[in-house]
Amino acid sequence: MNPTVLLAIPLLPLAAGVIAGLGGKLIGRAGAHTITCLAVAASCVLSCMVLRQLLAGAPTYDAPVYTWLLSDAVPMQVGFLVDRLSALMMVVVTFVSLCVHVYTIGYMHDDPGYTRFFSYISLFTFAMLMLVMSNNFMQLFFGWEAVGVVSYLLIGFWYTRPSATFAGLKAFIVNRIGDFGFVLGIAGVVYFTHSLGYREAFAAAPHIAQALVPVSSATSVNALTLICVCLFIGAMGKSAQVPLHVWLPDSMEGPTPISALIHAATMVTAGIFMVARMSPLFEYSEGALSFVLVIGATTAFFMGLLGVVSNDIKRVIAYSTLSQLGYMTVALGASAYGAAIFHLMTHAFFKALLFLAAGSVIIGMHHEQDMRKMGGLARYMPITAVTCWIGALALVGTPFFSGFYSKDAIVEAVGASHRWGAGYAYWCVLCGVFVTALYTFRMLFMTFHGPERFPQAHAAHPDPHEEPTYPILLAAEVQHEEHAGPPHESPAVVTVPLIALAIPSVLIGALTVAPLLFGGYFGSSIFVLARGHELGTLGAEPGGWLRLALEGFARLPVYLALAGAITAWLFFLRRPGWADEAARRAHGLYTLLVNKYYFDWFNEKVLAALARGVGVGLWKGGDQALIDGVMVDGSAAGVTWVGSLLRRVQSGYLYSYAFWMMIGLALLLAWFLGHV
Repeated sequence: MNPTVLLAIPLLPLAAGVIAGLGGKLIGRAGAHTITCLAVAASCVLSCMVLRQLLAGAPTYDAPVYTWLLSDAVPMQVGFLVDRLSALMMVVVTFVSLCVHVYTIGYMHDDPGYTRFFSYISLFTFAMLMLVMSNNFMQLFFGWEAVGVVSYLLIGFWYTRPSATFAGLKAFIVNRIGDFGFVLGIAGVVYFTHSLGYREAFAAAPHIAQALVPVSSATSVNALTLICVCLFIGAMGKSAQVPLHVWLPDSMEGPTPISALIHAATMVTAGIFMVARMSPLFEYSEGALSFVLVIGATTAFFMGLLGVVSNDIKRVIAYSTLSQLGYMTVALGASAYGAAIFHLMTHAFFKALLFLAAGSVIIGMHHEQDMRKMGGLARYMPITAVTCWIGALALVGTPFFSGFYSKDAIVEAVGASHRWGAGYAYWCVLCGVFVTALYTFRMLFMTFHGPERFPQAHAAHPDPHEEPTYPILLAAEVQHEEHAGPPHESPAVVTVPLIALAIPSVLIGALTVAPLLFGGYFGSSIFVLARGHELGTLGAEPGGWLRLALEGFARLPVYLALAGAITAWLFFLRRPGWADEAARRAHGLYTLLVNKYYFDWFNEKVLAALARGVGVGLWKGGDQALIDGVMVDGSAAGVTWVGSLLRRVQSGYLYSYAFWMMIGLALLLAWFLGHV
């Protein structure tokens, strides 16, 4: 495998991003999107070539590129580990990024920050490629942090909006909380191995699993469990797992293309990839895997419920991302790493498709995102509607669509697992299938079907006595704004990426399910200590993708998804008044969901207020009172006071000095005679 080719894959987007960012005025808008699109396209082609070589039998590439520095005999290097796991991620990242680049040409056409946006998304692609190609923890951390920094710039891209600035800061701060645990995990690896390399860490895993870390005089914890939990806390921030999930829905303040890039194949899946890459460490810690399992299950079910009451089309898809990330995390906790990466891949295509379709709807509706002001758009935007339906069917796990194979494998693997927490996780992912279908078809019916609810819909026959009603779950009291015209289909530069993503959303699952899950595709890239309880028995029988799809009709998840679709049809299309009644009857639950389980309220009113209180206390009591008042101003005042006393003695009169000399002599004589 040619190291020059491997270097070119991440460096091409980097170079294009720098040129577009620093030379945007020289090359112009056309030059910016041309050079960045060509660079990412070249990276995608080279990534496909690397994957093809590995499939043809080429050995894994694991070598340093150069050594940055040596600290206490620990080398800090830039190096690549390119095996089948990283090659798959490289292809997915570059392909989705290429689609987003092309889509951006149409979506951001009139934005004044056009060249700056292309620079950011190219830098984002570079950072993600450095992350997935790394062979050591230092480079992993570099890519990890670079992705976080560029995501902050992209989420807050429209920085004149206070909400966008707040969302960017929120994402940055929450990810720093997770990254604190991530750094501690890396420090633990270095402490036990004296190396930052993956190879040394993985080889030392059985030894670290025997070590204990004292937390008190009478209590100690398993060292590897502590390290793995710390590493996973980093993944909780990056992959938005409860309770570090709060940044992801607010990140919808950024432009839609970056919503697709962040939430499909790149930033949010970095944590999933990291845990899969660290499988040789996690496999020796049952406690850490159970922790991963429970956190993922909680995220999968409870975050999906929030999509049922959201009215912003992008936020509904964002909550879907939270839920699907929970599914991937559950698979990791059940040691079904192959299923997690398989779902990561299929999810990348259909979730990017859904986000870009939502962006197409927003363009057609003249930048309207509220689904309560849509309806009946299928007749105006047929390509967008069809591709969005394809993405939705893949998301809910419809047999023969890509999402079915990966999601069904996760449900089956968790159901077969005997790890602590697997029972709870199984019911969460099973109920999550119904919830996923409910909010997905709710979005489809409110957006593309039913009565038209945008202003032009009733312009021909206005009824002054008619007041439009919206069920509570559609959130009443909507104020209509005037649109620039009727809805329209998006231009080809937007719809072509939709079609390009719709094809793998249908086919990629069937084409890859056999090798990825049952064919040993990952080989030594993923280490599983015991396979008997995960996916080993699921692929024992012949028949491949067709058999799996047909057998899906005999399993409960398909009918739960069907029940969710029928419920959405009844409540949000056929009998919308039922949603109103359901919200009234379950007012407490509805209020809880609308307020997003009060996570934001708790963070802002309790944690942030406590942090501000501590800060004010340290400022007033520590800085002003103790340091300034006592140590600085107090010492100066003490010197002044002593000086004022001494000034009284230094009068300048001879008789005064003679008087004080006599008094002093008398005191000395009295002391001397008293001790003789």
